[in-house]
Amino acid sequence: MNNFLTRFIPQSASRKTLATALVAAFLTTACTASAEKPTAPQVSVSKETPSFLTTIDFKNPEWNRDTYARLDGDLDPTKEKVGWLKGKVFGVRPNEPVRELFIMEGFSFTRTKKLADGSIRRMLREVVFYKDPKTGEILETWDNPYTGETVRVVPIANDPYNFTISAYKQQANAYAGTNMGKPEKEPFLLDWEEGPNDTIILNTGINLFYPNRLQPAKWVRESAGTFNRVSEQFIYVFKKEDVENPNMTHIPAIGSWSRITPWLPWMLMGQAEGHISYFSTFTTLPGGLDELPADIREAARAIDPKFLAAPLEDYGPNESSLEAYATEQTPAPVPEGWEPPKAPEAPVWPPKR
Repeated sequence: MNNFLTRFIPQSASRKTLATALVAAFLTTACTASAEKPTAPQVSVSKETPSFLTTIDFKNPEWNRDTYARLDGDLDPTKEKVGWLKGKVFGVRPNEPVRELFIMEGFSFTRTKKLADGSIRRMLREVVFYKDPKTGEILETWDNPYTGETVRVVPIANDPYNFTISAYKQQANAYAGTNMGKPEKEPFLLDWEEGPNDTIILNTGINLFYPNRLQPAKWVRESAGTFNRVSEQFIYVFKKEDVENPNMTHIPAIGSWSRITPWLPWMLMGQAEGHISYFSTFTTLPGGLDELPADIREAARAIDPKFLAAPLEDYGPNESSLEAYATEQTPAPVPEGWEPPKAPEAPVWPPKR
């Protein structure tokens, strides 16, 4: 991975650009993969010859489609793209400082398939684990500082999260039951810009407001309310020469991912004021499965070995971690007189003398 990273380090250390900051953040949070040779489920697919546009044209929907697909996956269907991310998770409530709650670390396996109309189907599995900020160990239980209760930690394990990358914008979100209206047909044009040292920067994201699968009447302690409000934002930084290289079916990138989401269901916060914020860096692991940190790799294997390989076929429906909770878990008992934790009162300012 070090050879990969050096390609993104600016030639001038004095240029404090976004690309520089992302590299520094990644180097700070990167961890060392185990030397052990892990094994993955055996997969086989028929070979298709990938074709894609390489001439940079930010206003061309087909170029947008092909380039985004090369960032998000590998256009060679016999290959898997392994993505890794690591960062921090914060709790946000009124009238108090933001709290660091966990370290989060995870990975995804992605495969793509070319469709008859030129669109690209992206098929993915992903897992994310929560870790103790002090020890770095994967958490099985957690002492909730807001409630004083010890709760069971539920990692993110999404299978699948598939969607189509087309020359036209798709539905606002690919999770089953979360689309609230049919969007107008419009070209697929993303927010690209030229960066320093012959890089390109892509900003992309999504803002959602949709009915909660965990309705509060049934999920009293797990549900943050009737609706979920979620925002995810991504920044990719990658080499211009890689985009223009017709032999590169995948474009390696480094970047950042952030997410604003309701309290996690397993925190048992109910409809308490506040929310969760994720901040992380991500990249492709050129060594694939062999390069994954051993702790999260083996934790994923313990959930199901399928998470150590990309899907071979397209299936669904998709479920986010919030929606999957409703399928996989049962409501927690509600003690008599239980109420969601209250945020502190606003401090008096200026102080009374």
